[in-house]
Amino acid sequence: MATLDIFKNDAFKMTSLSAAIDNVPYLPQRLGSLGIFTPRPERTESIAIESRDGVLSLIQTSQRGAPPANRATEKRNIKDFRTTRIAKQDRINASELAFIRAFGTESEFMQVQAEIMRRLAGPTGLLNDVELTLENMRLGAIQGLVKDADGSTIIDWFDAFGISAPTEVDFDLDNASPASGAVRKKCSDIVRTMMKAAKGVWTPATRVHALCGDAFWDDLTAHAEIRQTYLNTQEASGLRDGNTYEVFNYGGITWENYRGTDDGTTEVPLGTDKAKFFPVNAPRAFLKSSVLAKALIISAN
Repeated sequence: MATLDIFKNDAFKMTSLSAAIDNVPYLPQRLGSLGIFTPRPERTESIAIESRDGVLSLIQTSQRGAPPANRATEKRNIKDFRTTRIAKQDRINASELAFIRAFGTESEFMQVQAEIMRRLAGPTGLLNDVELTLENMRLGAIQGLVKDADGSTIIDWFDAFGISAPTEVDFDLDNASPASGAVRKKCSDIVRTMMKAAKGVWTPATRVHALCGDAFWDDLTAHAEIRQTYLNTQEASGLRDGNTYEVFNYGGITWENYRGTDDGTTEVPLGTDKAKFFPVNAPRAFLKSSVLAKALIISAN
């Protein structure tokens, strides 16, 4: 329907709205979709994590009738942590709705319920702000360093548990003359290290997953060793196709080109030339406990 505004246009002319463009930013949700974080609702502002280091040891043979060696009792440890709150609100004033044309229409006024739903559950609404915040925390959790929106540190998990951050592994992907099987050997080293560190948490279904920055992904997928595995197979046609933000398996690791926010700075960055490794299908390896709140205020002012 054409609109008419005699106060701003010629009273005898009509104008038509041909299209409405709503620019929507990309919302990263990949870590949430992997299902590696187990929700753990809490009713207290602080939580405690108790640990006990179990030990398996060989039993020394002894003479029959001799007293057996005593089993050593494991030591227990407990650490306290504060939960975090995620809260954000919005306010709708009457002046924002009165006599205002609804977006994408030519003659309809804005409606309160429609605007409430847009601000709450729309593409840029409060719920998606919450989801982006949670993805940022998940991304920080698999790197051991959870950061807030302003870049400050919420918690350093390495420091909290008194363990050292693992040494960075150089895959040497820019080597013009790599040794045969060099990348596969690096993969095996990482898988073995993670399996040993996980101890009994590792199950036959557990697998290593790697999120790759763009530069690391491009160098990895262009590497001669990786390309060679596709030649003379039915997957060879994939070499002709684009593989941006795709997933493939090699060396016992699931590799994925992770897509974060398009500005690359809103959430904890991976690093364009880095890859982060974490276990998938490892029961209770990741727990999610936080206080969540959101509000929308409607004002008659």
